[in-house]
Amino acid sequence: MYNIATLNAISPKGLKQLDENFKMTETIDEADGILVRSADMHNMEFSKNLKAIARAGAGTNNIPLDKCTDEGIVVFNTPGANANAVKELVIAALLLSSRKIVEAADWSQALKGKEDIAKLTESGKKQFAGPEIKGKKLGVLGLGAIGVLVANAAVALGMDVIGYDPYLSVKSAWSISSEVKLAATVEEIAQQCDYITVHVPLLDSTRNIIDARIISLMKDGTRLLNFARPGLVDNAAVKEALKTGKLAKYMADFPDEEILGVENIVVTPHLGASTPESEENCAEMAAKELKEFLMYGNIKNSVNFPVCVAPYTPGKARIAIAHKNVPNVVGSLTAIFSKENLNIDGMINKSRGAIAYSIFDFDSLYDKKDKIIKDVMELENIIKIRIVREN
Repeated sequence: MYNIATLNAISPKGLKQLDENFKMTETIDEADGILVRSADMHNMEFSKNLKAIARAGAGTNNIPLDKCTDEGIVVFNTPGANANAVKELVIAALLLSSRKIVEAADWSQALKGKEDIAKLTESGKKQFAGPEIKGKKLGVLGLGAIGVLVANAAVALGMDVIGYDPYLSVKSAWSISSEVKLAATVEEIAQQCDYITVHVPLLDSTRNIIDARIISLMKDGTRLLNFARPGLVDNAAVKEALKTGKLAKYMADFPDEEILGVENIVVTPHLGASTPESEENCAEMAAKELKEFLMYGNIKNSVNFPVCVAPYTPGKARIAIAHKNVPNVVGSLTAIFSKENLNIDGMINKSRGAIAYSIFDFDSLYDKKDKIIKDVMELENIIKIRIVREN
């Protein structure tokens, strides 16, 4: 039986993925796994019993990844589960950025109580004129799950789409429309496009990917959208560009004191994944990842450990070990198993940067579980060992 704790309200549809092998607990220290959405975990202390954290969403800024890695806690996210919800919001933002719809709606509300509203409407609507998006060039920075959907939708709306992603995956390459052109640099996107939307993760290499230099290369009147992460766009540079006319509009999904109340900046309160469908999809995916890891030791969609999946044969014993990615660790492990006369029925070893993860299957552990745990943890470079299945 595995104990699962939740730090936010998790969709019941997701919790239904956890069968009779799982029990919900309100005691964090006894949890084998944690399901979380937005709760800040940076100041939490983790018990030795905690094995995994599954974030029902794509971003993991609320989770201390380095600390989790050091303690052998696998952190999962749910890439693509909220992609359609974000795509729809971005398409709405494209239209809002062009047609001054938000400003026009606010202006119309102010007509209440005035005489001859029809005449005022006809004379006032000219100030809200804006271009159509059909036939315009859209630059999509980042062609992951969301970026591809945005690019394809924009093509369907008649836009000329240029994408940029130096790490384009095979899956994305197969999914993206053949009408989407690929740029070699961010600068190329900046110079050519009328609209630019950002869909990259926030890393040291992508922080302020849209800065004053990149903005200076843009066409006058460019419309910029950021529905990915705060920190990807230099707010100060955006405000200056709006003053000079280099940017016509900035649409962002992350309220920040620096950009609130600024003319031609429209900010929404992180609505990207705020749909019931998205919450259900994310919860289902997170629960399935947690279940697969706790029951079989398999890792998929982790942000701090490598992908490592080994089909499990019922009746076999299984050991999973998190360790540093250095030479001779696997050899030292197999030497321990050999010393105890345990025949390895199957194994897999995967690495990701400085971290590695190994799964070993045996016919049986022959009551040697405690000895194996002791001997393995005495080795250098071992982070965590788990007896996934005794038999």
